[in-house]
Amino acid sequence: MIQTEQIDSVIKFRLARGFLGRPAYWTAAYFADGLLVDTGCHFTARELCSALRRHTVRYIVNTHHHEDHIGANAEIVREHGATIYAHPLALPYLRDPSLIGLQLYRRVFWGWPMPSEGREAPREILTERHRFHVIHAPGHSPDHLVLYEPNMGWAFTGDLFIGGRDRAYRPDYDIRATLESLRRLAALDISYLFPGSGSVRQNPRQEILDKIAYLEELHERIRQLHTRGWDEKRIARALFGREGSLTYLTGGHFSSVNLVRVFLRDT
Repeated sequence: MIQTEQIDSVIKFRLARGFLGRPAYWTAAYFADGLLVDTGCHFTARELCSALRRHTVRYIVNTHHHEDHIGANAEIVREHGATIYAHPLALPYLRDPSLIGLQLYRRVFWGWPMPSEGREAPREILTERHRFHVIHAPGHSPDHLVLYEPNMGWAFTGDLFIGGRDRAYRPDYDIRATLESLRRLAALDISYLFPGSGSVRQNPRQEILDKIAYLEELHERIRQLHTRGWDEKRIARALFGREGSLTYLTGGHFSSVNLVRVFLRDT
């Protein structure tokens, strides 16, 4: 499934595998002036390639190596001859996606990407009309990048910031790095924030600051309960209630208990 929308002079492609005519989980790719940020998942690669045939893709930037962001790399390179840029830590996963180690739910929702060859992203990427700053922004993953165009105020944030109040995490998140990356993001002059979910935000600084405040407050509440001798499950139940459907759908990979563990590990 694919939805297309133009925002400012950026084309947003919202992508999801369909089940009985309904999207399973939305992700997004963005195109501006010959540059494509992320490529969705394997199951939507054909639709994205079809939508891009009226454009010329010169560069692809993968914000990070997860399978729902690199899924159409190989197909787009084959059709356009584009150059792929990513963080150095991401390059082995692009070359050999089996290294990602997908759980069953990830194989069902997004599938295995085809192998692709990337290059280390430079500090800046120049297109015909724009200059994009490449910013290392770890937390969601160690290789996470943010792309920022200061003249337009565009920030392509991948999965660093997608909004909402976090209630469940994967066990490999890094909350300390996430907070540092969010603070760097809040310092930028952003007119449009383009996240990996496709839910674009205009003038998002207050939302980013609110997210930082929420995570800092949550960190402190978890720390206090832990000093009382509460275990991770008891803390998670007190703060978030029973585990949600996402926990059962992902076989426990996303859970509030994992969130508590991440916060305690990074304290």
